[in-house]
Amino acid sequence: MTAASQTQADFAEIQARVSGSSFYTAMLLMPKAERMAMFAIYGFCRMVDDIADDGTRPRPERAKALDRWRADIAALYADRPAGQAAFLDFARRDFKLREADFLAVIDGMEMDVAADIRAPDLATLDLYCERVASAVGRLSVRIFGMDDKPGFELAHELGRALQLTNILRDLDEDADIDRLYLPRELLAEAGIETNDPRTAIGDRRVDVACRKLAQRALENFDAADRVLRARPRGRLLAPRLMAAVYRAMLQEMLAEGWSPPRRRVRIGKLRLLGLVARCCASR
Repeated sequence: MTAASQTQADFAEIQARVSGSSFYTAMLLMPKAERMAMFAIYGFCRMVDDIADDGTRPRPERAKALDRWRADIAALYADRPAGQAAFLDFARRDFKLREADFLAVIDGMEMDVAADIRAPDLATLDLYCERVASAVGRLSVRIFGMDDKPGFELAHELGRALQLTNILRDLDEDADIDRLYLPRELLAEAGIETNDPRTAIGDRRVDVACRKLAQRALENFDAADRVLRARPRGRLLAPRLMAAVYRAMLQEMLAEGWSPPRRRVRIGKLRLLGLVARCCASR
């Protein structure tokens, strides 16, 4: 099997994996061309993320795999055979996606490959969110048909809101792979000095740090909402739904707290359908 055909097979598997998620629901609400382009972006993100999270391979091997993606993205934008990135060609052409944003996502994954992130400072965490989330948002807003100014502002704010919510939801799963994304400044303010993932999230004072990070996420959600309420040009149902689902998830976590033991918060199908109906009604 060639690299391109293997990537197509991986992409099909990723489509199956995302089925039923809030991302999938948001994509289904889009016209077919936009929906397929979003699936392509999501497939790319999942494939490079799988490299970063593959604990079965040594770090140098994973770094080389990310370098191959960089080379294939460069080939794609130079109109040369693009190997595993070939499936992105229609999306980048039809929606004028920027090469720099694909490369930023890879740079974010490389941060996880270079070393397991443990209690980064706030500036490093923000850079990580910029690369793994807001860069994806900049790709997405082109598909939504937004103008760059409001689109990139939405990508900046909503990308960070979603990523911080993911971090707060996935404390235990991240600790299982020896990672801790809670910023050291907030941990220190809560009286937690260790950067050992299990020790930090096993401390009941972690709730204090998490609530402070949640407040930052809420500020990002509020800023994203201001962009959306201004009704800029574009198809805004998908970002509205993602914001609504993730804000609901964050509010539920705030109600329960983060002191151990924790449960992983999920949005059930009935509640998801209610959020879809509300977002559709607000268009």
